[in-house]
Amino acid sequence: MTKILFTSDFHGSTLVFRKFLNAGKIYKADVLMVGGDLTGKAVVPVVKHGDEYEAYFFNTTHKARTEEEVKKLEKMIEDAGLYPYRLTKEEYDDLKENEKKTMEIFKQLILERMRNWIELIEKHYKGTKTKFFFMPGNDDIFEVDEIIASSDYVINPDGKVVWLDDDHELIGTAYTVMTPWKCPRDVTEDELRKIVEDLFSKVSNVENAILCFHCPPYGTKLDEAPKLREDLSIEIKGSHVIMTHAGSKAIREAIEKHQPLLGLHGHIHEARGFERIGRTLCLNPGSAYADGVLQFAHVVVDKKKVKSFALLFG
Repeated sequence: MTKILFTSDFHGSTLVFRKFLNAGKIYKADVLMVGGDLTGKAVVPVVKHGDEYEAYFFNTTHKARTEEEVKKLEKMIEDAGLYPYRLTKEEYDDLKENEKKTMEIFKQLILERMRNWIELIEKHYKGTKTKFFFMPGNDDIFEVDEIIASSDYVINPDGKVVWLDDDHELIGTAYTVMTPWKCPRDVTEDELRKIVEDLFSKVSNVENAILCFHCPPYGTKLDEAPKLREDLSIEIKGSHVIMTHAGSKAIREAIEKHQPLLGLHGHIHEARGFERIGRTLCLNPGSAYADGVLQFAHVVVDKKKVKSFALLFG
């Protein structure tokens, strides 16, 4: 039997990432798998004003005076999935008028954290029997792939067919259907259908195949998300949030057609759950990265079936 720990949507939180590394050892996992959206969403300037630093995030201004306090503040920002960046008031004022430079700094910080994470994965697991699959998601810039590829241990399953163990092939895609944010790996349903069908065509035994598809199948418990208005605000009727389905019809159709063993998905943070599509068990562990909570799935497979599964958190 093979023990799999699957999670997704760290969005830059080093705290949640470290928890997952520790969980792998606690549960003695044979396979650790991260299914997308590895990187954070914003830089938080840590601006020096006289003898103290200020940083504004999550609608609160945080202040620090000593080096120890500043490092503690930077860690708080990093654990929330954001990127702290120290600078003077003058540098901050200059950056506000220079969007190109700001984006260069953002990219630099994203890639620096990814390098640190790859080093941590190798430190904890390289040389062990544990396999580590680390796939980007639709939010992640393509340069992230190059950093993952630089490791001779960590495997990025995006666009590939790889052996999870002696009995199960793993196929992966980081791409999702179009979102309102027009992320780097958002594509149309037709484009995603071609990607998915090409992957399935390369699998030798579809019945035993395991999917690591960042986008969940449409019309399930795994893709329920708040409905957004044109201005991206959440639609509310009375006191209730209006929900909609945000997954992929192409992925659902492929699962219905091919009936693989297991589908592991992410992307929709609120849609923690599981559902069967025919014989295929599909899971989305959800994400609570901003709260520092690790949400993950523990799955045990034998040669031909899923022996057990549980959605856990810590």
